[in-house]
Amino acid sequence: QVQLQESGPGLVKPSQTLSLTCTVSGGSITTSGYAWSWIRQPPGKGLEWMGVITYDGSTYYSPSLKSRTSISRDTSKNQFSLQLSSVTPKDTAVYYCARRNYYSCEYWGQGTQVTVSS
Repeated sequence: QVQLQESGPGLVKPSQTLSLTCTVSGGSITTSGYAWSWIRQPPGKGLEWMGVITYDGSTYYSPSLKSRTSISRDTSKNQFSLQLSSVTPKDTAVYYCARRNYYSCEYWGQGTQVTVSS
């Protein structure tokens, strides 16, 4: 079974860059037909799609976040990463990585809480 696990610091200072890594096991991030997404959920709000990197390395971002967001991958480690720059307390959220097929995100990590505060 495909498993995803987020990792990274739980506290980030305002104006700095939030960096998270998703480690994938049970499947390759280069397998054709899948994309690898970052989604977040601020307290009291719904899920917000942030961006995705496809199996061939193409990236796509939410228009509201694209100026601050970068998704990359390390195929040798079967990992993909998120960088969100210039963070503010509004970026406080639970951050998830997920595998997406044509229909849905069928595999999710457990999520990791990231708090932006000084």
